[in-house]
Amino acid sequence: MPDQSLAALLRAAAERLAAAGVPDPVVDAELLAGHVLGLTRGAVQAAVVRGDAIDDRDASSLRALTERRAGREPLQHITGIAPFRHLELKVGPGVFVPRPETETVVQYAIDALASASEPEPIGIDLGTGSGAIALAMATEVPHACIYATELSPEAFTWAARNTAGVANLTLVNEDLRTAFGDLAGTASVVVSNPPYVPDAAVPRDPEVRLFDPAMALYGGEDGLDIVRVISARALELLRPGGMLVLEHGELQGEQIRDILQADGWRAAATHRDLTARDRATTALRP
Repeated sequence: MPDQSLAALLRAAAERLAAAGVPDPVVDAELLAGHVLGLTRGAVQAAVVRGDAIDDRDASSLRALTERRAGREPLQHITGIAPFRHLELKVGPGVFVPRPETETVVQYAIDALASASEPEPIGIDLGTGSGAIALAMATEVPHACIYATELSPEAFTWAARNTAGVANLTLVNEDLRTAFGDLAGTASVVVSNPPYVPDAAVPRDPEVRLFDPAMALYGGEDGLDIVRVISARALELLRPGGMLVLEHGELQGEQIRDILQADGWRAAATHRDLTARDRATTALRP
């Protein structure tokens, strides 16, 4: 079969993805083509402008990946890569795919670490998943000492791949309730993106509902069981004046502030993400 027009293949892929309800069909089609061809999205767009064609094998691969995405398998599972701030993280089945909104949440932790008075401030990520938050802190504040824990064996495997060789990051496969007892009272920052979906709530997006691990999603009847655990745990781990940073759902800020204030935290405040949704709550250890 003669080589096939990349532009026509991309149009067909985008139409298939749109029919399946994929939110950004053109973007995803271009990223899938880039994955098949070993090109950036910009290079794919340039190839379309030039009128490039691709061979039958690559065309078949693109169609096959398009069908997987049309089944709402996360794009990041198909490509094996999730971008996060300046990082490219390895992800796949068994680990929560990091989201763009978490990029803004981690900024609070990075800012607190960068402004800490200690020469080697300590940051702790409770429930690190893919390692996204911990790795961002370790690489963007290189004089900090970062510690991260993940209980899920499947997620821990991905975190270990992503953080391998990072000298200022320590990763353990332990329960966040008990990890890092030897660091009590020393941390400048404790940060977490915990499971916060109420048990009875069903996520709208099939990518989340069907592919993200339940352990990373559901947090009890009101979604805040693990938040309560983290509130108590962070009080143990942080030094006086240290900061807690929590990611949460857009309607949970007031409840979380109430939990933190009842536990004795100071200056609990909820912050919006780039879409003006409440996304993070911070507080200071008394």
